[in-house]
Parts: sequence; structure tokens; C-alpha cells
Amino acid sequence: MSTDRDDSVDTDGARDSETAVPTGKAGRGDTAVAKRVRTDADTPEDTRTARANPITYIRQVAEELRKVIWPTRNQMVTYTIVVLLFLIFMTALVSGVDFGAGKLVELVFDR
Repeated sequence: MSTDRDDSVDTDGARDSETAVPTGKAGRGDTAVAKRVRTDADTPEDTRTARANPITYIRQVAEELRKVIWPTRNQMVTYTIVVLLFLIFMTALVSGVDFGAGKLVELVFDR
């Protein structure tokens, strides 16, 4: 009778464990896996009740904004031109399809 144990750690640090236990059938070596269910006691106290105050939140936002790689002026001009050209193209495409569909409906129902 062997006992296998697999402890895995979730992303939040809580452990789920699986243990092979005998099923009661003598001589066959059959085992069933009993899984321990995670409870709130497994999670750290500070993750359940911690609330950031506004000052901490603003500091964290400022830290994240410092990590951002801001585009240069040339990149912004290029991106803006690309977006405007795409918008002009899509507007022309949708307008053309709408105009064509309108003319088709006039031809079909104008008889």
C-alpha cells in the first residue's frame, strides 16, 4: 500500500493537497484520491480584508505611470496619421456599401 502526495500551490499561495488512500478492497491495490478543499483559513488575512486607502491608490497609480514607455512626438504623429487614414477608409467603405444597398433597394422596389 503506497501513499502518493501531491501538494500544489495556487496563484494566491493557498495549498491544495491530494493524497492517495486505500478504497477498502483488500489485495487489489486500488486507491482513490481524496482532495482537501481549500478554505478561507488557507488565504492570508490581509488579502481578504485589505482595502487600499486613496493615498496608497494614488501612489500606486503614479508608480505605474512612471513605468509606462511614452511614445515620442514622431511616433504620435505617425500613429495619428494612420488612425485618421483608417477612419477615412472605413467611412468611405461603409458609405459606399450603404449607398450601393440603397440604390439596389430602389431598383428592386421601385417598379
